[in-house]
Amino acid sequence: MPPKKAATVNRRHDGAAAPFEQDDRDQVGQTIATVERAADVLVYFSEADQPTFGITEIADALGLSKAAVHRILASLRTRGLVEIDELTRRYFLGVGAMKLGLAYLDRIDLRRIAHPELVALSERTAETATLSVRSGWTRFYVDQVTPRREVIMSVRLGTPYPLHAGGSSKAFLAFLNDDEIDAYLAQPELERLTPDTVTDRNKLRREITLIRRRKYAQSYAERQAGAASVAAPVLDHRGRPQGVVSVCGPVERFRGEAEASVEALLDVTQRLSARLGHEAI
Repeated sequence: MPPKKAATVNRRHDGAAAPFEQDDRDQVGQTIATVERAADVLVYFSEADQPTFGITEIADALGLSKAAVHRILASLRTRGLVEIDELTRRYFLGVGAMKLGLAYLDRIDLRRIAHPELVALSERTAETATLSVRSGWTRFYVDQVTPRREVIMSVRLGTPYPLHAGGSSKAFLAFLNDDEIDAYLAQPELERLTPDTVTDRNKLRREITLIRRRKYAQSYAERQAGAASVAAPVLDHRGRPQGVVSVCGPVERFRGEAEASVEALLDVTQRLSARLGHEAI
């Protein structure tokens, strides 16, 4: 009679051995698949250009059944990660998703140390002060402080922008290394966000040289029509841009303020860079 095959065991909380059955493995696999699908749904919400979604369009976009999407959304609703408009029966990101995003932002150390500087910069210039960080070939705003005046500029936190469009973007691009700049400019197409977005590669290279020399970038309606800015990088001990600070305002008003804003801006970025270990040359 052949020997019996030994059972695979795990351990219960009391230390005793317990068989790890095939059913347990199947359940773990199903749980992982469910978590992955739920994550896909949340990512889809965050990356799409519209605020609300129906079950059918989510199912079609992600290749899931409507029943599966309905179950996922029901589960996400119990955690406040999505909510539903009872009139339209369309779903949108909930307060729980906002809390996750803010928790992530709060763990960006640069954001914490830069915020008091943004407050002072906005007060000094009477314009909006922002902080951006980079992810791959895009950058996005993670903080802003607006001035106490009737007409102001306001930016959208978390929205990705390409590294050639606007002052903050170009301040990042200019302080990457030469190989990274070459790779970025070698892309088949550089997106044009406004009629004034610079997409000519030779012109961008000339701007990069100028930005490196004077330590800041400027933009007039290149990222957003009607908006102007000056921006400078926050450099770490290796001279790498860890963030970009900008001062921005309406184009017509900002033209007369740009020079004074640059002085205030560079004071801030030099202090922040020093805190990250950068030694100015």
